[in-house]
Amino acid sequence: MGAAMPLDAMTAKQNCRIFTDDCLEKLESVMTYKEFPAGSTIYIEGDPADKFYYTKEGTVKLTKTSEDGSDLVLYYFFAGDFFGEIDLDHDQHCIFTAEALDDVKLGVIQKQDLEWLIYQYGELAVQYASWLTHMHRYTQLKLRDLTFNGKNGALASVLIRASNTYGIKDDRGYLIMRKFTNNDFARLIGATRETVNRTLAQFKRDGLIETDRGRIRIINMDDLKKICHCEECPLGICRL
Repeated sequence: MGAAMPLDAMTAKQNCRIFTDDCLEKLESVMTYKEFPAGSTIYIEGDPADKFYYTKEGTVKLTKTSEDGSDLVLYYFFAGDFFGEIDLDHDQHCIFTAEALDDVKLGVIQKQDLEWLIYQYGELAVQYASWLTHMHRYTQLKLRDLTFNGKNGALASVLIRASNTYGIKDDRGYLIMRKFTNNDFARLIGATRETVNRTLAQFKRDGLIETDRGRIRIINMDDLKKICHCEECPLGICRL
């Protein structure tokens, strides 16, 4: 068996790459840094949407709580990612809850500071607009996977995104190095754990995946992509 080869580095997926080095320096000049321990809350639904965040270290997840109290995990942000629900034209409130998945260090930019930079530097304004467009596309495709391809398609999409985010490729397929519980997958697709159990079991019977020391290995990526009608999006979009 050949040695496992990592997929493209996470740097290929960082959404900060939309900004030039010069614009990143301008953004960094107005950041204040704050640390959050694993499991802590950064902001919750209903908080003022008045901050723009840069993930310096760690992983952040954004969740949406339904009326029945269940949580849907929509985003993961890693070192090198910007996130936030800031609206420069209106005073809005957050519609998601942001939590530290592990120990996190964030660069925090206040709304008024971001506004000042955008008014001062046209290049930064254009790149910020590009970042917004990128995030809208990211959201649209995630919602498409959740609503149009059924639970099988949604789970297939999550497995592909997980392999792009945490996977290594070898001659047996794509091994997802992070261990996900079935409850984790359920929160990522808005389903019950029992639905995930049945779907993963079917994927195994169909020869699409196998388990390897508690981790999932995708052994038939092409057929898995057919289930979710994969459009071969770039890694910056096809990630958790």
